[in-house]
Amino acid sequence: MAKLIKTLGRKPLVQRLLARLAAGLMGAVRTTTRWHSHGEAAVAEAWAGRAPVIVAFWHNRLAMMPACWRSTAPFHMLISSHPDGRLVANTIALFGFHSIAGSSTRGGGEALRQLVRALKEGGSVGITPDGPRGPRMTVGEGILALARLTGAPILPLAVSVSRRMVLGTWDRLIVPLPFGRGAMIWGNPITVPRDASEDDLAALRGALEEELTRVSAEADAHTGHPAMTKESAEHRDARA
Repeated sequence: MAKLIKTLGRKPLVQRLLARLAAGLMGAVRTTTRWHSHGEAAVAEAWAGRAPVIVAFWHNRLAMMPACWRSTAPFHMLISSHPDGRLVANTIALFGFHSIAGSSTRGGGEALRQLVRALKEGGSVGITPDGPRGPRMTVGEGILALARLTGAPILPLAVSVSRRMVLGTWDRLIVPLPFGRGAMIWGNPITVPRDASEDDLAALRGALEEELTRVSAEADAHTGHPAMTKESAEHRDARA
């Protein structure tokens, strides 16, 4: 039965239906949640289409991203080419977002070229630096390479909602629910110099991981949840 469900879930028609259902939930969350936002000044120029940024957020907060890009400026998200990734791509397309298929292990080189092109053409991009398969809440090298090549700043972001479920997936994916309180916390931008040494890159990688962890903990605190960590054993949370 599980194999049948998995097979059906990969059918294009089924994926389109699931994408519409997921987008409906995200749209309801976006419009019915009472939002608190902090640090939006850091993204104002990107929202105006004048200075593109690389938005970084942990993979477990992916489902809440459509609530965060409050602009018609082009936004591209790096999405895994796995069938689950195609479902995400179909869902975000309904919000006007563009997707770039690839990851550090599948189509990485071509994905990097597309991300560079998107930034040079004035669009911003969104990346989960611990995706698509983890380790959870650990920054990989790809996002730093992109920032180094383009000069675009990395802007950490975290979002949380009071009403949610936390799934037992590798990343502890947060599924938001409507009619609650929400928090969007934009962190301090991080720039990667083109001439950065290996030691510099290691330090910047640690700084990005620390800032993402900080803003995530702040967003969770605003919505009444304990901070999620790499070692967190929390699987489900449906707090009202």
